[in-house]
Amino acid sequence: MKENPQNKKKFVIRKSDRRQGPPGRGPRSPISQAAFAVATLLILAGAYSLFRGAPTAPKEISLSELSLDISKGLVQSVSVKGDALDASYFGGLHKSSQKEASTALTTTLKNYGVSSEALGKVKIAVENEQGFLYWLSSLVPIVLPILFIIFFLWYLSRQVRGAGMQAFTFGQSKARLTNPNDPKSRVTFKDVAGAKEAKEELKEIVDFLKNPKKFLDIGARIPKGILLMGAPGTGKTLLARAVAGEAGVSFFSISGSEFVEMFVGVGASRVRDLFNLAKRSSPAIIFVDEIDAVGRVRGTGVGGGNDEREQTLNQILVEMDGFEPNEKVIVMAATNRPDVLDPALLRPGRFDRRVTLDLPDRKDRREILEIHAKKKPFAEDVNLDVIAERTPGFSGADLYSLMNEGAILAARENRTKVSQFDLIRSIEKVIIGPERRSHLLSKKEKELTAYHEAGHALVASVLPYADPVHKITIISRGRALGYVFKLPLEEKKLQSKKEFLDDIAVGLAGYAVEKDIFGDITTGPSNDLQVATALARDMVTKYGMSEAMGPIALESQGGKPLYGQGPFENEYSEEVGAAIDAEVSRVMNDSMKRAEKIIKDYRKVLNAIAERLVEVETIEQKEFEDLISAHGIVPKRKKDLEHQR
Repeated sequence: MKENPQNKKKFVIRKSDRRQGPPGRGPRSPISQAAFAVATLLILAGAYSLFRGAPTAPKEISLSELSLDISKGLVQSVSVKGDALDASYFGGLHKSSQKEASTALTTTLKNYGVSSEALGKVKIAVENEQGFLYWLSSLVPIVLPILFIIFFLWYLSRQVRGAGMQAFTFGQSKARLTNPNDPKSRVTFKDVAGAKEAKEELKEIVDFLKNPKKFLDIGARIPKGILLMGAPGTGKTLLARAVAGEAGVSFFSISGSEFVEMFVGVGASRVRDLFNLAKRSSPAIIFVDEIDAVGRVRGTGVGGGNDEREQTLNQILVEMDGFEPNEKVIVMAATNRPDVLDPALLRPGRFDRRVTLDLPDRKDRREILEIHAKKKPFAEDVNLDVIAERTPGFSGADLYSLMNEGAILAARENRTKVSQFDLIRSIEKVIIGPERRSHLLSKKEKELTAYHEAGHALVASVLPYADPVHKITIISRGRALGYVFKLPLEEKKLQSKKEFLDDIAVGLAGYAVEKDIFGDITTGPSNDLQVATALARDMVTKYGMSEAMGPIALESQGGKPLYGQGPFENEYSEEVGAAIDAEVSRVMNDSMKRAEKIIKDYRKVLNAIAERLVEVETIEQKEFEDLISAHGIVPKRKKDLEHQR
């Protein structure tokens, strides 16, 4: 693979460009929140006052003056509201007065000397002050301000509770509960393809949760803890949910990082709360994802000076020891780093059953693809067997991404069905990245990249233990300017020293081509050198494949010293370190010489492959095999593999 040097460009972020969140959505201070509430209250009060308005009070006169005006014929109508009188004069004038209590208006006016003829010319209307509108108009001026004050206090208390009062809920567990009766969230073993051995191990747990009496009567105790171990994306979380779905029990899921917070004692408190919830809901399953976040080896000093993580781990150990045989609570955990876990977690009585999930083989990959293909319309040319054959080393998550990318590619091109070509392109997109056809190379760079990739392909075709070539391209994809796609002839669980040495030689072929053909070295082979050097070091320090060092393991699987010691501490002396470096250098130089010899011996084939790449940019397996066969190189077949054995 030829790496693009532009991808190493450093980017500088100015302080003014940094943002803590979307513009205008940042958290506001309590003072600004209170000011906002007060302003809102004042605006509403002002609007109410404006709406209500200031009524103009009519002129108030005495009852004798009103009687005199009625006698003169100046009054048009009189409205009686209790003891209040509202007189409407001709010309639109209004005057108010008061009558005697418990006395009819007509009687009062006659007593004041108003004649019956003058009284008959005036319209007298009596209004009863009652009903909904009367009470509403009377209560609104009193109730509305009270409601505003209540709303104001509620708003402030809500802001305080959302900001500062959360400290009182820190000790509560944040576990998510999956209801076993919810068909949308329920997962069973039918939804988990492959992992046959793991499912067989977990069927006993399902049987115990369904019928614990059978085990307890015979004196058997089901394991309290089940540790799911495997590479990322192999389906550990999905399998844990499937156990709960098969048993029909409550499923409490939480991440290991959710236990520890900034306050001391929060992690242990959340552990206690989580286990109490599970006991009240038993039978139940507690699932702790990425348990290595809190379950690392204690006393190493890794993770800072605060021992909050260790206290959380101690509480988990205590809670698991406190289980009784009839509590029917199972603890499941998942990790891809079992080597860093504390030994107390793995002792009998805690996580005493360990289930390993390997990467799916070809048959399992076929089953996983079928599950992800249920809701996708496929064209007639789709062959999932070919896709499963071309995806060795893919996890279940990788296969899901592959199928999803295939559907996206079909939708992007306005097609209603997913074709085989979409899935083939998705394989390379998942492994390397998307195509970058807009990334144009100069004529010199294109020729150099073509020779670089042709060197990889040529050496892989000549060396007996290298995987056969399926595709060569100089179209940029991801960070690579070009790449060679190789696939093994069959699934392999073990790799030999000869295969490693051939892989290193293939990785150094691009470097050798640039040096021998162009007489110069570019930044392109940098990734090839890193991968090859790491593989050579693993051969020396992990796999015991060096005759000079002998059968000894000097590093753990993660590339660090064994048994959880400091990240920069070595278990070997400086002399041994120098010997390791010398042996790694020898392996690299020997592999370099092998690659250079093949390039010199098959120079015509190299030129033919490179020229064809410059012309068409991509060479598929059949065309490549025809090309090398014309120059005397026999393509690799399965019969060649059987002959090697």
